[in-house]
Amino acid sequence: MRMLSIGLLSGVLALGLTGCGTTTSERALSGAGLGAAAGAGTAAMTGGSVTRGAVIGGGLGAAVGAATNRDDIDLGRRRY
Repeated sequence: MRMLSIGLLSGVLALGLTGCGTTTSERALSGAGLGAAAGAGTAAMTGGSVTRGAVIGGGLGAAVGAATNRDDIDLGRRRY
């Protein structure tokens, strides 16, 4: 149960941060980095393969980052 909770928490946190960037490629790149870090950290805490966790997390982070739209995340822009 603890392993599932840690994985879900890391996934939600990484998902929330994947929208960093203004272009699709910037969001995909930042999502990949954040996803890889979250995946490696989760794998290290749960006793899994850190490399496998980083690869899976990086792939998922890049996919979610590329799928987000510029308007999905509020980057502090004022809208009139």
